[in-house]
Amino acid sequence: MWDYSDKVKDYFFNPKNAGVLGEANAVGEVGAISCGDALKLMLKVDPETETIQDAKFQTFGCGSAIASSSALTELIIGKTLEEAVSITNQDIADFLGGLPPEKMHCSVMGYEALQAAIANFRGEEWHDDHEEGALVCKCFGVDEGVIERAIRMNKLTSIEQVTDYTKAGGGCLTCFDKLEELLAKVNGELVAEGLLAEHAAYRIGGSDAAELKAKAKAKKEAEKAPVREVAAQATSPIAPSSPLPPPSAGMTNLKKIRLIEEAIEELRPYLKKDGGDCELVDVDGNNVMVNLKGACMGCQMASVTISGIQERLIAKLGMPIRIIPVKNTH
Repeated sequence: MWDYSDKVKDYFFNPKNAGVLGEANAVGEVGAISCGDALKLMLKVDPETETIQDAKFQTFGCGSAIASSSALTELIIGKTLEEAVSITNQDIADFLGGLPPEKMHCSVMGYEALQAAIANFRGEEWHDDHEEGALVCKCFGVDEGVIERAIRMNKLTSIEQVTDYTKAGGGCLTCFDKLEELLAKVNGELVAEGLLAEHAAYRIGGSDAAELKAKAKAKKEAEKAPVREVAAQATSPIAPSSPLPPPSAGMTNLKKIRLIEEAIEELRPYLKKDGGDCELVDVDGNNVMVNLKGACMGCQMASVTISGIQERLIAKLGMPIRIIPVKNTH
């Protein structure tokens, strides 16, 4: 079980500024649901003063991803873009009273979304995709630039830290040699610049790939039991808070159900990797009843799963949808 601060728990259970910002004129999107984490950051920026007047987010990921995204919006509202652009992932983690090392990649995702949104407002290009030949970790789709930036910004000195901050190396570890090369190279640069003590710098051969793989496997097994760390503390059911409008007149019920089924099927591989599953039970207007299974069942972190499925359905159908979990009657 991860050791979360009270503030992380609060920002997960009671996220600030979650949802869609209709007046957004700056949008940053990073990550991918297929890799387990995705974040869309929306900003309303005053064109004259370049002050961030409002910010909202939509995220798919763990409790730390939700808390980090929420914290980011709190940090940047009221700041100018010039002030906001200097915010780092460590600032996000510090605001939350710290994050477990294994969850620091969530704050990095927030940092990248902010950079992407600011670039979007300024009409500049910000690349989160992979340049030809630059992809390092195929399991999580992490490229050289992301890894080097994380090492430099956070002065990382071990392969485990690189995995915590970027997820690179958290899968099959075929990227181990490249991770070692990048870590040693950037550490050497930091030493030359006087930003890192020479004795602390990583050197090739400083880690054992088999040992790291065994540790990663042990972590995954530990996560599957009470499954979502923060989660075990709450027992209240997730229920609709207000009625939704009727389905769009331009879509038949059959087509809507098929699209819902497709969206759920697209997400099931990710849920299964984390020890859970989800199946469609019924569709009543814009209310979609689902049955959460395995690690997802009976857990407050199921709200993360529900939020992710709901956002996916809204994007796919182009209409408001509410996901309602129902108990397994089998």
